[in-house]
Amino acid sequence: MARFYITTAIDYANGDPHIGHAFEKIGADAIARFHRMNGDDVHFLIGMDEHGQKVARTAEERGVSPQQFVDEIAERFLAMWRRLSISNDQFIRTTDPQHKAGVQALLERIFEHNPEDFFERSYEGWYCVGCEAFKQDAEIVDGKCVLHPTRTLEWVQERNWFFRLSRYTEFLRAHIEHHPEFIQPESRRNEVLGWLEQGLEDISASRSRFSWGVPFPRPTSDGERQTTYVWFDALPNYLTATGFPSRESESRWPATVHVIGKDITRFHAIIWPAMLKSAELPLPERVWAHGFVLLGGDRFSKSAGVKLDLDEAIERFGPDAFRYYLLREVPFDADGNFSWERFEERYTAELANAWGNLVSRAAAMIEKYRGGVIPAGPRGDADEADRADVEAYVAALDGRAGYLPHEALRIVGRMVARSNEFVQSSAPWTLAKDADKSSQLDATLASLSRQIARQCVMYAPFMPNKAQNAWRRMGGPGEVSDQRITYLDALDTGGWRVAKGDPLFPRPVDAGAG
Repeated sequence: MARFYITTAIDYANGDPHIGHAFEKIGADAIARFHRMNGDDVHFLIGMDEHGQKVARTAEERGVSPQQFVDEIAERFLAMWRRLSISNDQFIRTTDPQHKAGVQALLERIFEHNPEDFFERSYEGWYCVGCEAFKQDAEIVDGKCVLHPTRTLEWVQERNWFFRLSRYTEFLRAHIEHHPEFIQPESRRNEVLGWLEQGLEDISASRSRFSWGVPFPRPTSDGERQTTYVWFDALPNYLTATGFPSRESESRWPATVHVIGKDITRFHAIIWPAMLKSAELPLPERVWAHGFVLLGGDRFSKSAGVKLDLDEAIERFGPDAFRYYLLREVPFDADGNFSWERFEERYTAELANAWGNLVSRAAAMIEKYRGGVIPAGPRGDADEADRADVEAYVAALDGRAGYLPHEALRIVGRMVARSNEFVQSSAPWTLAKDADKSSQLDATLASLSRQIARQCVMYAPFMPNKAQNAWRRMGGPGEVSDQRITYLDALDTGGWRVAKGDPLFPRPVDAGAG
């Protein structure tokens, strides 16, 4: 059983979950569910980034303590992930005592193994509270941070602990060269190589003047106790979640893949591996940086006024249809657009008409012609065609070609289309009228049932509830999520008893354009 440790970026506790958070969680969840169904030993981590100056300021503005503020936000995020059937095994919060202890242990390990990597330095520069980061000239346009154009940059002068990031330029370049899969997709790898070519600057590892965070383990030379810079607190969550620094963490670390948004690639592909190398710990195997969900070509942004009500989007056709649409419409290796029109088009054409109708028709014919029991039948051309598509589906999700859930869904959609064509060309209703063609009808219904059963299994990582409903409708035993992708070719539906039920995907009444 292969170990598969998948993480998402921990979400910053400064508001409600939005569509960008949902896209990342749903994508990672589909990948995690696929790997469980592939027989792997999966651990799926998500969580909350709860420290930093922005949280402290927002809590103060609202007249509550920072802890009370983040507790309320964490519960809102957890409620959303439950609603969207996110199957995380662990939910880490940077306010957890074990996380704080793990961060301090990691920093001490750097002091122990490479003490020259931490040094004191006075620094001044433009600081974006939205990013919790000092900004370089290339990241500032018209005096504003390019990612937070409505926020005012602050000029900060401090004497802090710094991390000697510049020392790791050649190490990172060599690591990427020898492990091209370390940063994916390729566009993000090229971006990182470009940053390395420009040279790396040493970065602040601690902050003074505020205390909402993990205490930096060592005082400065003048005795000042500072707070760990928020990214040196947040990034180690992937490691502290394994129990670090206890021995048990060695069986879980390193992560197989960090799933993140492309806007934080620099932190995960440069700063985080440099920290781990400095601490003489293994690096994650892969960083997968997905793109943005756009609305009319613009990135969703509360501060820029480009927003979508996540609850409204889920309510439109239900959580499973929302999961399907996001991962079908938005490629996981690039940017993509959300639109209400496309949502309804895909729901109607691909879910209600194509797959939902296929399941209903098949169950009705088996009920009418064979008393509800799926007959036995030999393998045929449809089974062979499905075998090739199952292999392509696996290749889209197992990491060989990256993580491409949109491609996996396209493949299942192709299988559904082929099944609908199979129904039309084989015409079971015509075969049923001729007693001499009884065995041919059995073979047709058996083949169709096997095709649909495979589709249930392959849709399960994406639409866990609807796939289970379809599986039950076809008479499948137990939970569809307990099936193994590797055994799909041998899946036999003979003897299953179909069940009646409401339509899987009710056709929409005029939902409007949103």
